[in-house]
Amino acid sequence: MSGRGRLALCAFAATLMAAASMLPLVEPAGWILQAAFLLAVQSGTGALVRRAPVPRAVVIAAQALVTLTVVTVVFARTQAVAGLLPGPEAVQRLAQLLTLGAEDVGRYAAPAPVTDGIRLMLIGGVLLVGLAVDALAVTFRSAAPAGLPLLALYSVAAGLSGGGADWLWFLLAAGGYLLLLLAEGRDRLSAWGRVFSGAAGRPAGGPAVGAVLSSGRPTAPVRTGRRIGALALGVALLVPAALPALDGGLLFGTGGSGSGKGGGTISAVNPLVSLQDNLNQPENREVMSYRTDSASSSAFYLRILALDQFTGSEWRPSTRRLRDVPKRLPGPEGLASGVAAAEIRTNFSASPSYRQTYLPLPYPATGVRIDGRWRYEPAGRTLVGDRGQTTGGLQYQVSSLEVEPTAEQLAAAGPAPAALLREYTRVPGSLPEVVATTADQVTRGAANDYERAVRLQDYFASDGGFTYDTSVNSGTGTAAITRFLKDKQGFCVHFSFTMAAMARTLGIPARVAVGFAPGTVQPDGSVSVGLRDAHAWPELYFEGAGWTRFEPTPTRGSTPAYTQQDTATGDVEAPARPEQGASAAPSAAPSVPDSCPAQMRKQGECGAAAAPGVVPPTSSGTPAGTVAGLVLLGVVILALPLLPSLWRLRARRRRLSLFSRRTVFQRRGTPDRGPDAAAGPGRPPAGAANATLAAWQELTDTAWDHGIEPDESLTPRKAATRVVLLGRLEADAADAAHRLAGAVEQVLYAPHPRASTGLTEDVGTVRAGLRASADRRTRIRAVVAPRSAVRVVWAASDRWTATTGRWRARWARVRWTGWLRRPSRQEG
Repeated sequence: MSGRGRLALCAFAATLMAAASMLPLVEPAGWILQAAFLLAVQSGTGALVRRAPVPRAVVIAAQALVTLTVVTVVFARTQAVAGLLPGPEAVQRLAQLLTLGAEDVGRYAAPAPVTDGIRLMLIGGVLLVGLAVDALAVTFRSAAPAGLPLLALYSVAAGLSGGGADWLWFLLAAGGYLLLLLAEGRDRLSAWGRVFSGAAGRPAGGPAVGAVLSSGRPTAPVRTGRRIGALALGVALLVPAALPALDGGLLFGTGGSGSGKGGGTISAVNPLVSLQDNLNQPENREVMSYRTDSASSSAFYLRILALDQFTGSEWRPSTRRLRDVPKRLPGPEGLASGVAAAEIRTNFSASPSYRQTYLPLPYPATGVRIDGRWRYEPAGRTLVGDRGQTTGGLQYQVSSLEVEPTAEQLAAAGPAPAALLREYTRVPGSLPEVVATTADQVTRGAANDYERAVRLQDYFASDGGFTYDTSVNSGTGTAAITRFLKDKQGFCVHFSFTMAAMARTLGIPARVAVGFAPGTVQPDGSVSVGLRDAHAWPELYFEGAGWTRFEPTPTRGSTPAYTQQDTATGDVEAPARPEQGASAAPSAAPSVPDSCPAQMRKQGECGAAAAPGVVPPTSSGTPAGTVAGLVLLGVVILALPLLPSLWRLRARRRRLSLFSRRTVFQRRGTPDRGPDAAAGPGRPPAGAANATLAAWQELTDTAWDHGIEPDESLTPRKAATRVVLLGRLEADAADAAHRLAGAVEQVLYAPHPRASTGLTEDVGTVRAGLRASADRRTRIRAVVAPRSAVRVVWAASDRWTATTGRWRARWARVRWTGWLRRPSRQEG
């Protein structure tokens, strides 16, 4: 197989090995076989086109065209022209699938089902990365930059995966990249062999120049590459273990789900993906604390966003336009002046590890004072971080309304606006009939929407025999609702989703809010909110009161005072009832005994929502040692790209400094009484010969840095001519190159070499000529990333081989001597 063929095969394998990191994200894993087949077609197309003498851009264009064609055949065949060619309808279909795939990513927790949209995103992403890797490593023959698309592919998988075996996929992806580098190294070596300074055997035409500079066994760049790769993998695996863990997600950071100590996160795309994981955390880690002047802390819910679209497979937020945050937020929708509403102020302090793009707010907020980049979504009354802004470590102040409608006001509420009623009562056609039938049965005999809503809440919270169980398999679609109504077991997601769906079937506008239930009151008067306070609840719309909270989930949160039976008589003071228990026991759990629902009393869980005494955030910041370590790591990372340039500068100074320490080629017949004395009569001193050859090697490396690769098969004179032609050198630089070549030929071949002087100046003249004729990119590359810096790898390989050889020889000699002496000792 040719060198390019090996490179193409390794590029294919490296892409597929990196793509394997996506396997934990979806199931089943059969998509990887389809991706491998299409990737093979793409790679084979490139191999066939490269056989013809065509420009590189043509090769890439042909691969891209074939890739688009096969993707069209697989995903949009019915819309394609003649069932094969991508036309406008096929492109539209692919765009539609990508949109659906993006929605599915936010819908499902890992491992997600392989829907058509997700499958297109997976396979399309692998093909794009494969095209980039093949173009860089094979078409342009530069395997090192091909690691960037491979890294991007792995990073996406690592960012979305919540598994505990990420290092296995990292090893697989890194192994593919090292395989690609190894193939490129072998291909380069097989093309023109060892570079000019190698210490390999002498060619048939005469002694090799490198033989005068060094001697010993041939270098082993392949073995060195493997060792360096193994060291890099070890560092990459060990360094993260020494760094502090970082969390992310909607309720606890920005990432996916997790478990154990570092888990308990909810995706920022869909807040319900990992809510169940948060509720099952063994440790109720604090996400924020707050102080408020509200008199009813037991009803103080924190809202992140509202899910107002029910598609049949999920509840999700609508896509709406964001705007700048006004100084004073608009009044809440539907709230009339006759309904009691007192403004309260709350100061929040988010934990540094709680990095979330949505800002938790009490509903309805009327003003927010916060630093950073935030945007406002009016329909849901939510604040969203802009350009990476999160809540981590933030402190902010919120003004909000504490709305207290009475039962009579809710019962007398008029019809909702037509547009709102149409949007928030829409249910999918796939909704099982049992949902509407059950809703009708539960609310039979109710006189108005308020009574219907209260009966739905009581049906789930106490009367219907439902139990709260976080171990039930999560689900958000119609099938999960049907199963929940049958089994009567679930947690807040099931209760809120099902009640909202039932309310819509009854013509009551409904949506689902996601956020935090009331936290734990601390002895100092603050309230601590933890991971296990994550919650979802339904909001129903009543004209005059606006969006109103209901609590159908037993043992969670607090039942609104306006829905309790003893408030139906019209007692305006009834909303204050839950505060009596809280004031009697300020350090107890937030759910007070007097307002505990009947279902909670049956299960004996009143007042046990959370243990008191959780310490509010007292983090003083990152420890100084960690900061110093991170700074040092950052300096090392920034310095790594400069290492080739620094090594090249040191090598140039070392080579050219030989002329400043000795007189080159003393007059013929003058003896050199030193360690550099010539090996034979008529030959130049060995030190002088080394200095001349070092100058020639510097010229060769300088030309290599400017894009002219060494050719060991050429004589020094022909090599100089090649540098002059390819480097487009002017007269002075060309003469300097030829003088250097002549000096080298004198050292290697002349029986009585002539004296040569000024070689250092000649090297500088040639270097200046190469820089003058090169373009800007080549000049920058020659300084920042010199190609000849690869010699340091070869030198390290030489030293390692020599060292291990000496140790093996010494160990063999010791063993052999001991074996010879052992019989004599036994005889003695």
